[in-house]
Amino acid sequence: MIKVNQRLSIDERALDFSFVRSSGPGGQNVNKVSTRAQLRVSLKALNLPADAEQRLRHLAANRINKDNELIIEAGRFRTQPANRRDAIQRLVALIARALKSPKPRRATRRPRASIEKRLEQKRRLATIKQSRSKPLTDD
Repeated sequence: MIKVNQRLSIDERALDFSFVRSSGPGGQNVNKVSTRAQLRVSLKALNLPADAEQRLRHLAANRINKDNELIIEAGRFRTQPANRRDAIQRLVALIARALKSPKPRRATRRPRASIEKRLEQKRRLATIKQSRSKPLTDD
């Protein structure tokens, strides 16, 4: 079991790993060994609360396929075990972010002093710009 927080754990059997050839550093090894980890997990298998699942869908919108599987690719490291650990850590971090409910926004008003300050500055700049214009001539 992979622990996300105190109340939620993910069953490792729900995770499906496949390994493909990776790009990047690795010398000749990069052409021979499949080290990039591709993690697939069904959203149903995560057993998230409905609101957290909606937030996860929003956070990882382009990583969820038509079969409702979340796909995470990890290829930063040169070995399969390291990339596997990296994919799991990224999954846990993503789920932890989805579990946090957003802080509700409270409507606020601007202080009267800041409004007055802005209007005074506008008046000052307007007079400066007016003084730059050419004087009227009587023709």
